Amino acid sequence: MGIIAWALIGLLAGAIAKALMPGKDPGGCLITMLIGIAGGLLGGWLGKVIFGVHSINGFFHLSTWIAAIVGSLIVLLLYRFTLGRSREH
Repeated sequence: MGIIAWALIGLLAGAIAKALMPGKDPGGCLITMLIGIAGGLLGGWLGKVIFGVHSINGFFHLSTWIAAIVGSLIVLLLYRFTLGRSREH
């Protein structure tokens, strides 16, 4: 259940991360959703590894949203870095 919850939160976190880090990204809504899901899962995993949290705290807990948004920002940054390098060559 934790992975499904992080994926759902990730959908919204991806949109928030994209709003916090504006810029041109090809792909539109679908890519934003995938980045959010990956970021939500990454945030959940980082929370488990760094803080010892074994599952999602709850949909309405601030720590849950912060972890998902930070994870989404990391994935978005990696996506832009990788995409930028591939377009240069």
